[in-house]
Amino acid sequence: MLLWFRNDLRTHDNPALHYFLSQPDSEKPRKAVFFVCEKQWQKHDWSPIKIDFIKRHAHALVKELALLNIELELIEADDFTQQKEYLSDYCQRHKITKVVANSEVEFNEQQRDKELCSKLKASGSSLTLFEADVIVPKGKVLNKSAIMYKVFTPFKRAWLTYVQQAGFEYLGKVSSSSVSIALPSHSTNTNKECESQKSLSSTWPLATFFEQKILPSFYQDKISSYKHNRDIPSVKGTSGISPYLAAGVISPRYVLTLLLNKYPDLLLAADSEEFSWLNEIIWREFYRNLIFHEPRLSKHQCYKENYQDMRWDNDVTLFNAWCQGKTGYPLVDAAMRQLNQTGWMHNRLRMVVASFLTKHLLIDWRLGEKYFMQHLIDGDLASNNGGWQWAASTGCDAQPYFRIFNPIRQSERFDPTGIFIRKYIPELKSISDKAIHFPHQYIDDNKLNIYWPAIVEHKEARLKALAFYKV
Repeated sequence: MLLWFRNDLRTHDNPALHYFLSQPDSEKPRKAVFFVCEKQWQKHDWSPIKIDFIKRHAHALVKELALLNIELELIEADDFTQQKEYLSDYCQRHKITKVVANSEVEFNEQQRDKELCSKLKASGSSLTLFEADVIVPKGKVLNKSAIMYKVFTPFKRAWLTYVQQAGFEYLGKVSSSSVSIALPSHSTNTNKECESQKSLSSTWPLATFFEQKILPSFYQDKISSYKHNRDIPSVKGTSGISPYLAAGVISPRYVLTLLLNKYPDLLLAADSEEFSWLNEIIWREFYRNLIFHEPRLSKHQCYKENYQDMRWDNDVTLFNAWCQGKTGYPLVDAAMRQLNQTGWMHNRLRMVVASFLTKHLLIDWRLGEKYFMQHLIDGDLASNNGGWQWAASTGCDAQPYFRIFNPIRQSERFDPTGIFIRKYIPELKSISDKAIHFPHQYIDDNKLNIYWPAIVEHKEARLKALAFYKV
């Protein structure tokens, strides 16, 4: 038997690994593989920082699996074709009758697995897949007509009911002596002990450290104020878990298990402060179910088919200004600079800049979706696609087309004193709190002119967008 790691580089709550260790096998050490496919990842617009994050976890997993007597081989492969050829040849050479792995929901990955199944079957082997990326198995939360919900709120209610009635299978962390289950210890190594070299993603600790230190601390100190602080970009009020879920290095079922250990009645407390964080986890489940039921979304098609042939302006100059943080709207520009400099962007700001690109500039959401994927450490097809289509009003349960964020008002509400803006636009550091939200020519306290012109005027852009979407 061969274990194939994919978007699941973890020993904690890993169904394929759990099954692999539960089977008798005379080969010592047992064998596992992970393909480092940078060319394939780049075809899927994975960012350099995410690729670095994945590779760090792959190297850490080699050491962790060695304690379980599993030899993990990291294999360079250009694309999915080389993956299939390597696995087919490996199984024939070593008389492997079964390959086990966790499934991936994206269309190209699904096609690869179907083709590999046929290839292995022809040589007397097989591919067995498990599900590791969601809390409730995909396809279980359906409406009365047995189809996927088209609105998030009823999906959430049905999801909560399912978890309350059927529970969820949490496998825990395997030990070095057996497949016994245990929650991770919170007293083991620190991130400094895990790594010493700096890299693109080194400001983000490994998942082991995040599980042991950061997530428990967030539950203890920040989750009760999350509902308020989550929208303020100058405050570190979010958990920062998205890169770990996107890379599959932390299990969503562990996240919920730890949360319910602290708040046992949370599933019945939808009005509580703590539930607002769980609500974001359920949104993630919603988008992964959506792409499971609608594979065409992996091909960047609009969920609402009547929007498929919209004739976007796609002005290259305006798009480049947006990418570079030079729109003249300080909050939008600060957000884009945060993305370009750090590989991450605050969630409230993702909505603001996406709305600005699609409705102020009338640029195809797919260009913004691609740019995000090429820069975000937490780039995830399902969530990124869902978020962009929500902002562009082309998606499932998206905001209505006539809802157009006013970037000035968003700035006044969520960065009232300009703390976040000044952090990423130091050119505006001397501008008053009142004036910093507006795009125009400033005169600072030293009587110096600072020119920060807007590339579009808000009221005119809004009227143009309404007319565009009506057509």
